[in-house]
Formats: sequence, structure tokens, C-alpha cells
Amino acid sequence: MTTAIGRLSHVQRIRAIIAGSAGNLIEWYDFYIYAFTALYFSSVFFPKSDPLVQVMATSGIFAVGFLVRPIGAWFFGRIADRRGRQDAMVLSVLMMGAGSLLIAVLPTYAQIGALAPALLLLGRMAQGFSTGGQYGTAATYLSEIAGNKRRGFYASFQYVTLIGGQLTATGMVLMLQYLLDESAMQAFGWRIAFLVGAASALVIVFFRHHMHETVTAREGNDGAGSIRELRKHVPALLCVLGLTAGGTATFYTFTTYMQKYLVLTAGMDKGLATKVMSAVLIPFMLVQPAFGALADRIGRRNNLILFGSLSALLTVPLLGALAGVTSAYSAFALVLIGLLVNAFYTAISGLFKAELFPIHVRALGVGLSYGIANAIFGGTAENVALAFKSAGHESWFYWYITGICAVSLVTALLMRDTRKFNPLNDVEV
Repeated sequence: MTTAIGRLSHVQRIRAIIAGSAGNLIEWYDFYIYAFTALYFSSVFFPKSDPLVQVMATSGIFAVGFLVRPIGAWFFGRIADRRGRQDAMVLSVLMMGAGSLLIAVLPTYAQIGALAPALLLLGRMAQGFSTGGQYGTAATYLSEIAGNKRRGFYASFQYVTLIGGQLTATGMVLMLQYLLDESAMQAFGWRIAFLVGAASALVIVFFRHHMHETVTAREGNDGAGSIRELRKHVPALLCVLGLTAGGTATFYTFTTYMQKYLVLTAGMDKGLATKVMSAVLIPFMLVQPAFGALADRIGRRNNLILFGSLSALLTVPLLGALAGVTSAYSAFALVLIGLLVNAFYTAISGLFKAELFPIHVRALGVGLSYGIANAIFGGTAENVALAFKSAGHESWFYWYITGICAVSLVTALLMRDTRKFNPLNDVEV
């Protein structure tokens, strides 16, 4: 870390965290608005299928957005490790806005035929590419700018703004549902949500001057941000893969997929399901700093052990109970329990990854390992769930998620305790 960062005042540090987090919020709003409006625009791009197949098709494209994340993580991680975190964060947010704009103005299947879903796929790929770069860079930046004493607390704001972006997306859908009827939502309401996201991406330009760079430029160092150098840190990569698998699978199960699960499985009204998910995200967002502060006291490893054990024990009963839920209040409580368990992971999700890699490959290591695990286990979670449902074995999905969480538990038990050695400090702590 540069000495200039060590001389930042408390106010400057807070402003830098807010600036870095603002870009993260915008990025994730754009990413999640796709998931929350899919129920409305699926028939526009896949009009000849039945409703379940339509949702599966749009969910498949949602998953493709995850598959290109590792490529985005490599591209932006190299920029962040060689030129600095700031440039990578700004560029990724602007690229996300471009992807949202493309989706917002897409012609329908009735207008241009099969080219419509193809262009939808292209827009989603641009969003996934961008998100792949944003996660690793933002996680690295917030971990570095936070300082040593309350790093868990401050770094948790990555997920505060990630969830904030998701909450903003659900709030946008809720507002549009209030202002527009079902036919208007399907005709043009969902386009408004994407246009808002595209315009918001420009806000990052105004926050840029508050982002104090945490590394010096390393263009002359061929090892910085390179796959060759990253190969020296295979244990760290495997640790991130194992822990991210369970963390991301449960996160997307109890957030983006849960809206569809409440509608398609529990038989809840679309509007009510959106309200439940909007409401439950508020406490989930607010508890992140508390769980981050807990990690400052008990260590990242203990937080992750709690996540792995509780999620392995509770996933099956929670999803089973939600399948037959009849009350919005009961649905709220059950989903919140699942998300509170997930908070042991999410609050320090970026931080523990950053603590495993040295500075010259940190953004690349965090972003690439996360992107791969997220593509395999996070982006596919919804499609796996719908495939099991279509085959008549929906409960098998519950055990699928439980198995992944068990892998994360084993990984947490085997991981290095970063309280004993932490590359973020470059010294023994």
C-alpha cells in the first residue's frame, strides 16, 4: 500500500469508501434489474413458449452473464493491478451502463425475429463482463482503503451497496408496478428500469475525484496482474473457489431466484413477492457492518465456519417451508433467516479474498477466482432450480445447495487464519 493512503484523514477515507461504494451500487442495480424484470419481458423475446419455459430461457441468458465474468475479471483485474484500482472501477461501471442501454432499446421478437434474443444475450454478456471486473476491483479497493483497525466493518460496505443496488432494483420494479398495469409493464415498463440504470452509470464520473488510489502504477512490471504470477498462489485460488461456491449459491437462491420461487412454487402474486423481497433486503443490507465488525473481533475464518455450518443445516428446512408458505409475513421471516446466515459470508466476502493475495495480483486474484465460482454456482443456481422443478423434483435443488455449502464449510475449516498473516498489511499481525 502506498504511504499516501496511510496519511489519509478519517474524513478522506470515508469519502473514498463512499465513492468506491457508489460505483458498486450503480453496477449491481444494472445487473439485478434484469432478474427482477424477467417475468415481464420474457414473453417479448420468447413468445412461443409456455410461461415456465420463457422464464427458463431468460434465466439461461442471466446465467450467461455470469459465464463471461471470469473474462471480465481478468481484463479489469490486469488494469487494476497494473494501472490502479480507480481506472478499472470507472471503466467497468460505464461498460455496465452501455449494456443496460442496449437492452433498454432492443426491438422485440415480433419486430426482428431471432435476432432479438441474440441481442439480449449480447447486452447481458456486456453486463456480465463489466460485473466480473467490478467485484474484484471494488473488493480490493475497499479492503485497502479501509485501514487496519476496522477493516471488516468498512469492507462490509461492498455488500451494503451490492444489496443496495439489488434493493434499488426491486424498488424500481415496485414503483413501476404501482404506476403501470400488467400490460404496460410488459409493453414498456421494464425498458424504463434499464434506461434508469444506463443513465445512473454516468454518476461514477462525478465521484472519481474522491477515489484515492491505493497502488502506484506498475506498467513496467510484467508480473503485476498476470496469470503467470497468479499461478504461484493456487492455494488461495482454491480457498476462494470453495468458499464462494456456497456463499454465492445461497445468496442467489435467497435473493434473485426467491422472487420467482415465491411466484412459481408458493403461488404468491407477483406484486406481493416483489414487496416481500424488497422488505427483506433492507435488514439484510443494514446488518452487513455488524457482521463485518464481528469478523474484526473473532476473525474471518470463524465467520466463514459459522456460515458454512448454519447454511448446511438450514437450507433444506427453509426452502421446504417456503414452498408451502401462505403468508407474506411468514415468507419474510423465512427468507430473512436464510439471508442472515448468508451475512456471515457476505459481510467479509471481498475482504477475506483480498487478504489471501499479495498486492500485485490482488485485484486479478480476487476477481478471477470469484468470477469462476460465481459462474459455476451462482449464475446457474436459478436455472438448476428451474430444471429440477420442470423435471418434477424441485426438492432435489434444496440438497444440491446444501451439498455446496458443505464444501464451503470444509474449506473454511482448512483455510489459513488471516489474523496470523495478512498480505494487506504486508507484515505479521
